[in-house]
Amino acid sequence: MKAPVHLNALRAFEASARHQSFSAAAEELNVTPAAVGQLVRTLEDWLGSPLFHRGNSGRSRLQLTDAALRALPDIRAGFDRLALGLEILREGSASGVLTVTVSPAFAAKWLLPRIDRFQLQCPETDVRLDTSLKPVDFYAQRIDIGVRYGNGHWQGLLAEKLMDEEVFPVCSPMLLERHARQFGAAELATETLLHDLSMDERAGFPSWESWVMHAGIDGVATRRGMKINNSAAVLQAAIDGHGVALARSVMARDDLAAGRLVRLFPAIEFPSPLAYFVVFRPDCADLPKLQAFRQWLQQEAGLQSES
Repeated sequence: MKAPVHLNALRAFEASARHQSFSAAAEELNVTPAAVGQLVRTLEDWLGSPLFHRGNSGRSRLQLTDAALRALPDIRAGFDRLALGLEILREGSASGVLTVTVSPAFAAKWLLPRIDRFQLQCPETDVRLDTSLKPVDFYAQRIDIGVRYGNGHWQGLLAEKLMDEEVFPVCSPMLLERHARQFGAAELATETLLHDLSMDERAGFPSWESWVMHAGIDGVATRRGMKINNSAAVLQAAIDGHGVALARSVMARDDLAAGRLVRLFPAIEFPSPLAYFVVFRPDCADLPKLQAFRQWLQQEAGLQSES
């Protein structure tokens, strides 16, 4: 069997059988119906037997012969295997697309300000970002790698710790000036608290209630205030002077360094029980482009911890 000729003929046969129409198959394959018919006849000539019943002028759809009907599942499975093999070849290259999943907030506050450095190191790799607050199916959505915040356990995925962090209150310099740069428990009790609900259902996610209890501060209505389901938006609300946010150090680092935010109660340390992890499918662990991205993430995390 000459693969280039008969592979196209098999494609024409499979599409015609699926649509039960040469015209619909031609539209899918971007050729003419006559070309599809000729490819199918080429395959029939090689086989020495027909694949479709002909001469049924009253039928509006193609009808498979019994032999073609029995063979069709294996032919379809063969195309699926070919597609999978091509995908493995594509993924195994250092070039091509690397699909990365992160939360919208992590993308905005940490990854995107640094991603140019990865592109300089690996210009042959194109990064495709998948940003979502909801967990994604790495297998169904063909995700290569991601960064998740949690306890380090996600079913079916390998996880490597990227960064620990701590949690502390922050506000804008303008808000701090309103209190003559004196900010203690009494001042906190008078300000609007900004709550991050982006991971509200995750056990162990730090809250105002847990921070105030840890700090030993009384008189603060920890359930009042503005509630936002995006960590980056919480920090932006604090930058705009709308209240005091309970910041995650990884997210707030650049805003603190730029002076857009000020850390309050610096003497109180409150490590988060959760951390950032690089996560990926076990079958992708040896891909060159994935290894390069993992190494770059760890490099960037190391630079952050040193500064």
